[in-house]
Amino acid sequence: MNFTISKDFMLDGKPIKLISGALHYFRICPLYWQDRLEKLKNMGCNCVETYIPWNFHEPKEGQFEFENEKDVARFVHLAADLGLLVILRPTPYICAEWEFGGLPAWLLKDDAMRVRSTYKPFLEKVDKYYEALFKVIRPLLFTNGGPVIMCQIENEYGSFGNDKKYLKAIKDLMIKHGCDVPLFTSDGGWKEVLDAGTLLNEEVLPTANFGSRTDEQMGALKTFMQDNNIEAPLMCMEFWIGWFNNWGSPIKKRDASDAAYELDNILQMGSVNIYMFCGGTNYGFYNGCSYHGMIDPQTTSYDYDAPLTEWGMPSEKYYKFKEVISKYRPIDEVKLSANISFIDYGDIRCTNAVSLFNTLHSLAKPIYNDHTLAMEKLDQNFGYILYRANVGKKRHLAKSKLVDCDDRALVFVNQKLVATQYRENMGTNIELDLPNEDNNILDILVENVGRINYGASLVLGSMRKGLKGGYMLDLHFHTGWQHYCLELDNIDDVDFDQKYEANGPAFYEYKFNVDTIGDTFLNLDGFGKGCAFINGKNIGRFYNEGPINYLYISAPLLHRGENRIIIFETEGIVNDHISLNDKPLIKE
Repeated sequence: MNFTISKDFMLDGKPIKLISGALHYFRICPLYWQDRLEKLKNMGCNCVETYIPWNFHEPKEGQFEFENEKDVARFVHLAADLGLLVILRPTPYICAEWEFGGLPAWLLKDDAMRVRSTYKPFLEKVDKYYEALFKVIRPLLFTNGGPVIMCQIENEYGSFGNDKKYLKAIKDLMIKHGCDVPLFTSDGGWKEVLDAGTLLNEEVLPTANFGSRTDEQMGALKTFMQDNNIEAPLMCMEFWIGWFNNWGSPIKKRDASDAAYELDNILQMGSVNIYMFCGGTNYGFYNGCSYHGMIDPQTTSYDYDAPLTEWGMPSEKYYKFKEVISKYRPIDEVKLSANISFIDYGDIRCTNAVSLFNTLHSLAKPIYNDHTLAMEKLDQNFGYILYRANVGKKRHLAKSKLVDCDDRALVFVNQKLVATQYRENMGTNIELDLPNEDNNILDILVENVGRINYGASLVLGSMRKGLKGGYMLDLHFHTGWQHYCLELDNIDDVDFDQKYEANGPAFYEYKFNVDTIGDTFLNLDGFGKGCAFINGKNIGRFYNEGPINYLYISAPLLHRGENRIIIFETEGIVNDHISLNDKPLIKE
């Protein structure tokens, strides 16, 4: 296969209109990769696009992971087997409503770190990551017989900076490690960001991201290319056909006919990558976070109102898009290989429960420091951290407060909740009664609800999580703290033989047997806030603010015979059962 870019995209010497769909392997159960790719092909796409998130593949510095759910090479090979071309976006930063925009949290252990810049330590760490990454993806490039036709060097950089030296450095690192396919950038469809985010005179294709006003946005890209003497095809690299959701906000929907109309307009003018084709799920603690005057974390579901739902079923948009695409290329359908069914397993009663405070020592070894430390200083990326101190003898304090704390804190005196602070009230005064004559234990459970994935906040201290400033009693900082790091990647270490006490953070265990395996939804009506695990896998966060009150469980996560769900709930708000249903629970 030979792929080049001139006036048109050229495949084996013939012009080709790229009709691509975004499908993130890291948001879909690996055994369903083929099903989603088959449905992409059957909608009429000839190409699939995916980001590659750095923090997913190097969760700890120097620890590179490319197997099982992280086997991006297998995903690409499956696409190739279906005759699909592939666009890869192995940029250090991806945005994608993904935790810290894909940047590893361990970068923040360096107090001087400046991401997406020419800061030498940052580029050195990108270099080491690329050395490992391109060993995996280099054989997949079309120049080596694979299906990958293009790679992106940076993502919407014009909405962040205009440092051409940085863009050139990333390009050079990709080439150094063997990337010899055409390269591109993608930015918003207006002059200012295109000027800032593109790399001119470097044979790098500029593309645009937008969701509406196609004539205006594609027109701006065309004018930009003409003004800079770039002869190349027009492409919308992210055609936003829906949107992501945040906790506590209504679900965002887009009319299918309106989206199909814009898709038709784009295809009249050039090529497209539909963002998203199937959004999938933010498993674990990988959800991103918006900033709207305050942190605004995104939901576990990344459904995106896409042509395929989070659970892989065609929506009205799927059929509308297929009708449009059929005007531009013949659709050669394949038979679907997976027989997906949805099963209602009904209500399941709690098998066991234990309070966090009573199983704390089975989950984490305390780390002492005079002052409270951020998560990153303790080599912790995600989850929760508990700060503990003995604050002395019996007395009443009219004021105390958290100083520089991100993101959400529950404050306990002798394991009794005295305050919850989050967003609007973080850092406000807390009145304390210390009832014991000699020793009173202050516990502060801090949750990292997700690092911001877009904008100026990427370079601010707010990306570091935990209690960074300290805790003030009256007018002085208290010293002498134990730190318990709770990434909850060792959920099997929860000790259910210990005591359970209601109305506080706790773990709940549910065991159940199944004979027939199918997709299902863990509906969590009546629960407060926390996360859930199925057979050891973290399937994401839940929150009674909605708009979703479910967690999607794909069939491959279940076993025939006994299965085990563990729920960690922080508010003491629990139902007397969970439900596994064949439909999701959504607050409209």
